[in-house]
Amino acid sequence: MGFGGLLSKGRRSSWDFLKLRRLRGIAVQGASAGSTTNKTMQSSGPSMCTSSRPSPYGTVPNTSTTSLASCSHLMTASKPESFRIRAPAFGSRTSLLQQALRDEACCNKKQKLSQSSTTDVQRFRRFQSTKAPTVSRERVECVVIGAGVVGLAIARELAMVGREVWVIEADTDIGTGISSRNSEVIHAGIYYPPGSLKAKLCVEGRQAIYSYCEAHGVPYKRAGKLIVATQSQQVPVLEKLAKVGKDNGVTDLCLIEGSEAQEMEPQLQCVKALWSPSSGILDSHSFMLALQADAEEHGASFAFNTSMIGGAISNRNIEIYAGSTADLTAGETTQVVLCANMVINSTGLHAQSVARSLKGLSASTIPKSHYARGCYFSLSGVKSPFSHLIYPVPEDGGLGCHVTMDLSGQIKFGPDVEWLPNLGDNVTIMTQFDYTVEPRRMDKFYSEIRKYYPSLPDSALQPDYAGIRPKLSGSGELTADFLIQGEDSHGVPGLVQLYGIESPGLTACLAIAKVVCAKLCK
Repeated sequence: MGFGGLLSKGRRSSWDFLKLRRLRGIAVQGASAGSTTNKTMQSSGPSMCTSSRPSPYGTVPNTSTTSLASCSHLMTASKPESFRIRAPAFGSRTSLLQQALRDEACCNKKQKLSQSSTTDVQRFRRFQSTKAPTVSRERVECVVIGAGVVGLAIARELAMVGREVWVIEADTDIGTGISSRNSEVIHAGIYYPPGSLKAKLCVEGRQAIYSYCEAHGVPYKRAGKLIVATQSQQVPVLEKLAKVGKDNGVTDLCLIEGSEAQEMEPQLQCVKALWSPSSGILDSHSFMLALQADAEEHGASFAFNTSMIGGAISNRNIEIYAGSTADLTAGETTQVVLCANMVINSTGLHAQSVARSLKGLSASTIPKSHYARGCYFSLSGVKSPFSHLIYPVPEDGGLGCHVTMDLSGQIKFGPDVEWLPNLGDNVTIMTQFDYTVEPRRMDKFYSEIRKYYPSLPDSALQPDYAGIRPKLSGSGELTADFLIQGEDSHGVPGLVQLYGIESPGLTACLAIAKVVCAKLCK
């Protein structure tokens, strides 16, 4: 079934669903779904700019539903690469309950409601109260914490093998963290040490993601990548990358002379280049929506606006303490305990803090945190100079200030690398990250870009967006591998922790999901 069919048939849930699961029998009238046809960039810092681009899928048809379990939703998309899934608007029966509560409080009427109506009002009041004397406990099989691209892929994989899956996400959208703030590049598998998880899962994931995009109608392009040496002393780096890529199973790499590269890209200046035809780009918005729809088609449920504030490991299961994000931010306590057989920590930047909040998990199994921020600047007022991805040789902490583009041809440059030593292990579950793009960083961008694109005009760059990468190694250290911990690492049955899932996490997500599923479904 194509992506459109999956999207139209998917079931969505919200935190309100989690609180009101016992009211699923109440009929809801008038709930309908709509969609926007534009993706509007949403800045997370004061220096961000806004733009829009059309959705490749147009308008999702309106539908109506009859129960909370299948209540429809409104869907909008925002840039950077995040999709907002709004909580369903409750229908007439719930509105009547709310009105009954208001009438009771304002008029102090002694008139008794009908027995069934009174029961519903009491239920509604109990679940709406933040001072309820008892905490609801819900038995679930699998809980995936985090609805980024890796969490979505894992939820899909587990649901497809028949597991009951709940995905809890603190934000209102899927993919609002690392997944929404990257280059949208499908990597070939060139940069990573042979035998590493990054190398293995990148190569497997690249093949899987191309097949998935083709099968589900997700827009993508095999744009190809040129890794360029702008000085003769950088040529050995290219030669080493070519050997590493071949060892990793990337069989189509080719070292070419600068003149050949310039025939491909007349605006490019280099002395030699490594050509990777299997590198590409994709619409990560559509890809994440397809994963979500796939997961829901196989029975997975999503609870947005739902934050984890702690947990405990017992002999019987893993308990996750959760509640409404807004209420928890305001200082309220746990509102529900999810008693799960399996828990997957796929929270990206918060992975270590989530792990530290689990009572009974040995602190010695939690790696040290490192964070690096990278800014992107877009090209403005200039005709697109490149049709392929252009990368300089790698630098400490990143792949260099490279050229990428979206599927409409809009060029952007980045990211740079800014280490954030003030974060480290001070990050907590409630930490809000700063994604401000500072215009002062533009000067460094001009100097780096002009090494391979000397004709870049003045005033052609404008601030776009920023991302933060969760790293397991710091500045000047050898780049650390992905860390996917199962029972064999920490001794807790049913628990999988994912640490340091940075680039190439997007490319590798489908392969990562298979590794996680194998650890849990032996």
